[in-house]
Amino acid sequence: MTLFQAILLGVIQGLTEFIPVSSTAHLLIGQQLLGIPANDAMFSFLVIVQLGTLVSLFAFYWKDLLSIARATLDFRSLRDFGSLKPEAKLGWYIIIATIPALLAGYLLKDAVEAMFQHPILQASVRLFTAAVLLTLAEWLTKKNRTLDSMTWLDAFFVGVMQIIAVFPGASRSGTTIAGGMFRGFDRPSAARFAFLMSIPVMLAAGGYEMIDVLQMPNLSEFLPLLAVGFVTAAIVGWFAIKWLIHYLSHRSLYVFAAYCAVVGSIILLLS
Repeated sequence: MTLFQAILLGVIQGLTEFIPVSSTAHLLIGQQLLGIPANDAMFSFLVIVQLGTLVSLFAFYWKDLLSIARATLDFRSLRDFGSLKPEAKLGWYIIIATIPALLAGYLLKDAVEAMFQHPILQASVRLFTAAVLLTLAEWLTKKNRTLDSMTWLDAFFVGVMQIIAVFPGASRSGTTIAGGMFRGFDRPSAARFAFLMSIPVMLAAGGYEMIDVLQMPNLSEFLPLLAVGFVTAAIVGWFAIKWLIHYLSHRSLYVFAAYCAVVGSIILLLS
């Protein structure tokens, strides 16, 4: 992998992590087009570069995250959950939603890594899954709830939906936004919860993979490429979040569903 390729993959990651078109699928397509071999080093790069977009989330939602963390860590009011501040409830709902994906990611790690050995097949699966979920979310849901009305069952349902982003594969933002919409939440509310709940899972996945990265024999050569991809993804990701939140306030997800279906069909035929 060259420095230019690392920058390009960082741009792809930043643009597509939050826009519901599967960042992993686009990274796999980019990897194939650039002629980068599918190996353990590439898998590590794909996981670590996602931490760059995690920085985007922290930068964009830092005020929300700070108030949520403070309220959630105040255990004195847990005796009466109904009286908790909205920020504290949201914090506990994020924890509930995180548990299914963390368990799935740990149990299915080997299967997920094996699928990355077939990048085009994996990319097409992710894109087609995203297309179906986004279409159903727009077609079948009422979209009339906000996060103030969220319950633990809503959070758990969206958390289970996030498993699809782990195995067999789909857009993380697409599946979780769709999951929120299936529970009746409007698009901006579903997107906000999807982004916030992705933080623990992305942090855990990146931290776990970092253990393997630190043990790589050619780490000194690989580290600059990781750093460039990381920083690029962080910068581009912040603008992608800002754009998507504004877009979802006025428009539907059909355009993303159509895009995923078309691109998935093209790459499958060309392969």
